[in-house]
Amino acid sequence: MARLVTDTFVKDPRTRLMVHLRAGEEPAPEYAALVKNPDAWEGGKPPTTTDSSPKNEDDDTDGDKPAAKRPARKPARGRNAADEGSSGD
Repeated sequence: MARLVTDTFVKDPRTRLMVHLRAGEEPAPEYAALVKNPDAWEGGKPPTTTDSSPKNEDDDTDGDKPAAKRPARKPARGRNAADEGSSGD
């Protein structure tokens, strides 16, 4: 696996937090796929992976389940109920 030659910051797609990748280390494949600048890599080439997009475990795109629907809301009762009561006078 390729090593980084510069310190790099990437955003973790699961936690949405910034991750500091230090120069000289070999980052995990999911973080390595996020470093797009070839100058950050040793030899000027990013590592090759079979799937360049990071995999998000929370993403459930099976396609065989229909989208969840909200139940229909009851219509608003309006101001008519207030007009029927007494004002307390």
